[in-house]
Amino acid sequence: MENFVVSSRKYRPEEFDTVVGQQHITDTLEHAIKENLIAQALLFCGPRGVGKTTCARIFARKINEAQGSTSEDGFAFNIFELDAASNNSVDDIRNLVDQVRFPPQVGQYKVYIIDEVHMLSNAAFNAFLKTLEEPPKHAIFILATTEKHKIIPTILSRCQIYEFKRIQIPDIKNHLEKIAQKEGITYDEDSLYLIAQKADGALRDALSIFDRVSTFTHKNLTIDKVSENLNVLDYDVYIQAIDLALEHKIPELLLLLDDVLKKGFDAHLFISGLGSHLRDLMVSQNQQTINLLEVGEQTKEKYFNQANKCTTQFLVDGIEICNQADINYRTSKNHRLTVEIALMQLASLTADTQKKKDLG
Repeated sequence: MENFVVSSRKYRPEEFDTVVGQQHITDTLEHAIKENLIAQALLFCGPRGVGKTTCARIFARKINEAQGSTSEDGFAFNIFELDAASNNSVDDIRNLVDQVRFPPQVGQYKVYIIDEVHMLSNAAFNAFLKTLEEPPKHAIFILATTEKHKIIPTILSRCQIYEFKRIQIPDIKNHLEKIAQKEGITYDEDSLYLIAQKADGALRDALSIFDRVSTFTHKNLTIDKVSENLNVLDYDVYIQAIDLALEHKIPELLLLLDDVLKKGFDAHLFISGLGSHLRDLMVSQNQQTINLLEVGEQTKEKYFNQANKCTTQFLVDGIEICNQADINYRTSKNHRLTVEIALMQLASLTADTQKKKDLG
């Protein structure tokens, strides 16, 4: 039986052009290699799971290849990785500094990648300073961190700093789509968008979620199954809630909340999600903001249809009501009542309109 390899390892980029969502970094690094403008100390900083270590490994291999050198193992013996989270003492850094003196046997450069560098102790940082300031010609240091503010200024001033950003939801969705096609996994667009949103800009998190839900759904990703596995409410629940509010159906709206709570969802999650839904309806009303709606085409059509039923004032007031309920929820002693009051206020926004319809 073949061992399962997680997607984050199986599809780890080997070239700069396959790195997702960090083109501003990869273009700069490629140009630096091409023009031989290679700094000897680089700091890669940014959120977790966005490609810092991946870019460091690609860069480490490419700088030796650029000199015309070849290696069967991809210069693996020229690349040294140190996890500063578990190797953060002065002795660990001194051992690394001792290795730096020796030139590589193959290729021109030895590359030292220090991950989670902010975890080094102050003594370890100080032991590293001199080597970082005047490294041998063959040594290049790439420091990676999620917490740049914890690195002492004397280290920062010696590094060329690269700021990695959170990966955009459409970029994550497109990457997941390619992997799904390669793996023979069926999917709908909305399920991939939901995974991308849940990952909060971290591609590694998105791939971990993708692996989990692929197993759960037997390689058939649907919005219903993915929502169930991720414990998030389906878009249709919010669409139904707003339809009821527009028709001033307070009893039905309260029963909908009751049904949501019986399924094990949190009332706070429901009301904050409803606020986000109203925001999405707002951006659906204007062609200039339409790109801010990050859902699949089928769901996008549902948003358009519902947005046409709503006045701008209803959406603005509804967002304010949900936002206030979100704030009040934290201090309320009766959480359910807080959300129910918000839903009644939301449905009351259309009370006059509904009366006119009934009289007409």
